[in-house]
Amino acid sequence: MSDKPDSGGGVEQQQFHEGDRLAALLPLPLTGPYDYIVPLGVQVATGDYVEVPLGGRCLPAVVWGPSFGAVDAAKIKHLIRLLPAPPLPLVCRRFVDWVSDYTVQPQGAVLRMMLSVPEALVLSLRAIKLARSSLEIIPSVAQARVLAILGDGSPRTSAELARAARCGKEVVRRLLRAGVLEETEVPTSPLPAPDWRRPGRVLSAAQAEVATALRAAINAGFGVELLHGVPGSGKTDVYFEGIAEALAQGLQTLVLLPEIALGAQWRARFARRFGAPPAEWHSDLSRSHRRRIWRSVAEGAAQVVVGARSALFLPFPRLGLIIVDEEHDSSFKQEEGVAYHARDMAVVRARLGPISCVLVSATPSLETAVNVRAGRYRERTLPERAAAGPAPEIEVIDLRRERPPKGGFVSPALRSALVETFAEGRQAMLFLNRRGYAPLTLCRACGHRLRCPSCTAWMVEHRLIGRLQCHHCSYSRPLPRACPACGAADALSPCGPGVERLAEEMAAIVPDARIALATSDMLPGPSAAAKLVARIERHEVDVIIGTQIFAKGYHFPLLTLVGIIDADLGLAGGDLRAAERTFQLLYQVGGRAGREVAWGEEPGRILLQSVWPKHPVIAALAAGDAARFLAAEEADRRDAGMPPFGRLAALIISARDERHAESAAHALARLAPAAHGVRVLGPAPAPLALLRGRHRRRLLAVAPRDFPLSAWVRNWLANVSLARSVRLQVDIDPQTFL
Repeated sequence: MSDKPDSGGGVEQQQFHEGDRLAALLPLPLTGPYDYIVPLGVQVATGDYVEVPLGGRCLPAVVWGPSFGAVDAAKIKHLIRLLPAPPLPLVCRRFVDWVSDYTVQPQGAVLRMMLSVPEALVLSLRAIKLARSSLEIIPSVAQARVLAILGDGSPRTSAELARAARCGKEVVRRLLRAGVLEETEVPTSPLPAPDWRRPGRVLSAAQAEVATALRAAINAGFGVELLHGVPGSGKTDVYFEGIAEALAQGLQTLVLLPEIALGAQWRARFARRFGAPPAEWHSDLSRSHRRRIWRSVAEGAAQVVVGARSALFLPFPRLGLIIVDEEHDSSFKQEEGVAYHARDMAVVRARLGPISCVLVSATPSLETAVNVRAGRYRERTLPERAAAGPAPEIEVIDLRRERPPKGGFVSPALRSALVETFAEGRQAMLFLNRRGYAPLTLCRACGHRLRCPSCTAWMVEHRLIGRLQCHHCSYSRPLPRACPACGAADALSPCGPGVERLAEEMAAIVPDARIALATSDMLPGPSAAAKLVARIERHEVDVIIGTQIFAKGYHFPLLTLVGIIDADLGLAGGDLRAAERTFQLLYQVGGRAGREVAWGEEPGRILLQSVWPKHPVIAALAAGDAARFLAAEEADRRDAGMPPFGRLAALIISARDERHAESAAHALARLAPAAHGVRVLGPAPAPLALLRGRHRRRLLAVAPRDFPLSAWVRNWLANVSLARSVRLQVDIDPQTFL
């Protein structure tokens, strides 16, 4: 065996020749690598992608290192071939190992996130196009849809074509056999390169000082910078300077955003600054587009990638900067499968680099604030708005004294402000974090509540599409005309407000206003969000009624009024982070108001409706005193030994049969190892005790901050044997408790 430099940054890479045994990791939830033998005439190295046999299948894998030698050589199969893709860098392999160890998940399950587009391992993609312009067959309805889609001349993969045409793959195969379609090679096309030499916006003295610090951090080793600035302070323009420096040094940059819809304005700003759009990575992209981006990243051609949390697992060979925008946002937490927090894993990826990581927020998480005070992170502050105007005025409306009209949810004061804003030709936003028409539908005759048959959740009425939906499992059904419990006709009544119901009320308040709903139902992807953003910017919308999808990151010059319909929503219940999340969300929503109001003009206005105006969250918002709220929240967590001053691990048992879930959870609890300072709470039914047809029980381990929790959980589970009908989900550092 010989050595050569590894693609991960100058670290040695081990070579394997024909006849050598090696360990290859497959992107499957397996406990570790499998042994294979290098066949005749093949030479591979650690990090190389190879094709290997497993059972009756041929699967991609990554050469992980030398064989452990524990398996009889006669039982070891030969790997099939070396795949023509850049090797997985050493830093990425170390990241897989680290995430696997920390989250108590198999290495292969983490690798599957990194190798999410296996077809990108080949140089070109087999796609399908029209073979000739005239047809010699009479196509079926489904075939006609396929042909119509290919009529634009763009080849598509078989899977993409079948999905777009809403048909099975056999429909496509029949057209291939008939000669109407043909396969073609589609090589990866180059991405446009951002130009770091283009001038950015003129920065204020405070912005320029922070930008200089971010530039200096590029290629200076590992470090975490918190870019903390009020809404409208120009944080994006500042960290664009850090991206420019990374580009100038030939390094790649990753920007993580919490919501893919949030990227609509961001991408436009980036293109204006650098003359080309960034590469995008999120679930809304087509399979072929994801293949193109994955391959471009692996080859180093994608210089700047903006994406959702999964972009963290792309195989960057020259990553020099990671930016986590809105670092406090709960959307960065992956709850299912490999449970991880993208902000925390971004810091780990930067440390392994070693490279710079920038966390960006107007309302930093308590974890980040504590790390700043401990000296682990450096804070860079932008305390003033970039525009010259004053900060918006905040007013709390006590709903106990100023009640909305009967059947309504908008108080008289907010109604007056909306009418006044519309008369001035300005825009307003109403925020309510509830999709649909009403969160609950019940029978006035017998009190029956319409519940999801597969989840412990009420069905949400969506009147615009005439259906009831579960927001946890996506089950839906038409709204029944009669109560399914007592049979009473026309007795079902919506309870509480949703954004659709609020739109009805708004239309009555200002009949001529142009209203737009901004929810994940209405904006299923970035393109839909971009179209709405363009309409708002052209002032084709007067009132935006939205959920948290539009609460942060957007900049609309004419938006001067923000009304928060239910400021108390989210404060109830026993969620550890309920108060912190509510404060962050409402602060961000309010930050949309009056971002370009000049001195001498009336400042923007934020009106918060609340039945609990003296709650610490509402009081802190009204006083504009984030530091006081954060200090109180920190004291409460410290006293309780809760994160970030303690550690948590959640273990969720689920089964189709409730008795199986219950017995397995109690058996698991009995096997918990004893450890000083560690408590195991439960098992108890999860708040969502039934989810997607599975009964759920939770155990929660509470440990001191410096306790090796992942290793302890791994030791615990090593002695556990579960029935095949029972599933176990491990979540180290859970963010929610559903």
